[in-house]
This record gives sequence, C-alpha cells and structure tokens, in this order.
Amino acid sequence: MKIEIWSDIACPWCFIGKRRFETALEGFEHKDQIDVEWRSYQLDPTLPDHYDGTETEYLSRIKGMPQDQVKQMFGHVTAQAAGEGLDYDFDKVVVANSFTAHRFLHLAKEHGLMDQAKDALLSGHFEQGKDIGDTEYLVSTGVALGMPEEEIRETLAGDRFAAEVRADIAEARALGVNGVPFFVLDRKYGISGAQPAEAFAQAIRQAWNERSPLTVLPQSASADGAVCGPDGCN
Repeated sequence: MKIEIWSDIACPWCFIGKRRFETALEGFEHKDQIDVEWRSYQLDPTLPDHYDGTETEYLSRIKGMPQDQVKQMFGHVTAQAAGEGLDYDFDKVVVANSFTAHRFLHLAKEHGLMDQAKDALLSGHFEQGKDIGDTEYLVSTGVALGMPEEEIRETLAGDRFAAEVRADIAEARALGVNGVPFFVLDRKYGISGAQPAEAFAQAIRQAWNERSPLTVLPQSASADGAVCGPDGCN
C-alpha cells in the first residue's frame, strides 16, 4: 500500500505530524509493505529567498495578527512538539523560501535518503536555527548523509528537480489540498493535519483492510490471451 505525504519544511505541524505518523506506522504489523512517498508543498511560494525579519514578524504580517498572539500560538505549537520529543525554538527560526530545499529533497530521494534528509532539514529549521535557503547548509547536510558534494552543488546551482517540485504542488491542488501536512492513503483516503498517532493508526488499518484484491478475468481461448512466465511462453 502506498501513502503519500505532502508537507513543507517551513511548516511546524509537518514535523510534529511526521513523528506522529511514524509512531503509528511503527506499530502496524504490515509496515514493511507500506511505501511512504514524501511530496513537496509550499505554504508561501512568494517568500523571497531570505526574509528580513523574524518568524514572529513574518506571521504577524501575513496573518494580520498581533505579535503577542503569534507568540502565544508558538507556545502552543512548541508544547505539542515537545510531546513528540522535538525542541522547537521559534526565536531562532530563519524565514526563507523553501523551494530550493525541496529540490534538494528530490535529489535526496534519488539517493534513497529522502526521509533522513527531511528529518535533518525540519530539525535544522525549527530546532537549530539553520537557513534552509542557504546552499552551504544544504550541501553540508547532504554530505553528512552520504550524498556526493559535487552533485548537490550542481543541482542547487541549476534548476534540476524544479519541475518535480512544481508537479507535486500542482497535484496537491488537483487533489484539493489547501494545507499541510496532508496524508493520502492508497489514493482512497485523505487525512489533513498532524493528527494523533492513534488516528493515523486507525486510518492505516482501515485503508489496509479495504484494499481491493486483484480480480483476474477468465482467459479467452484465443491466441491473443497467451502469456509468458518464468517457465516459458504458452
């Protein structure tokens, strides 16, 4: 069964949701038969590469909320993150456009390191105050994961994987996704938000149990129905 997850590195609930989803998946008896695919999404594609201001100032401006109210919201999110073993520090968050980082994640996916890279960038952004728009930070992160430095630099210097990132975002729109994290189970069920692990576990079990078995139609007696198998053709 396939589970697709649309998320943005600049989304605090996406890291929390990732942890809760992983907890649910770890307790699922058929977890080795679940294919998890991370998909790109941008909460604010209009952001400049680097924003001259704090996360509090940025959200206050785009949401039209007083800064004190934004800080209260951060306090709630920080407490929820702590419940998942995450140590958020919104005072250190560097506000930056995430498009280049998403291209980096697609490169990591090509190397079979998407999950590890996503963890590293989310932690870097929300826990360590790293700049996810900075090439040197992305290069050092990739190298630490075992990716070739030259390939990372070549990818980030050009527009490689830009089409893939845009395709992910366009597909999210087509599916009606207007917020992340968003989980799509077997292209049958959609789950919006960082739900409790128990809710994810229930949804995974339900989607697994409702998978449609393949129905093989009776073969025709004509030669057009001939097939080849491990033991030859007939």
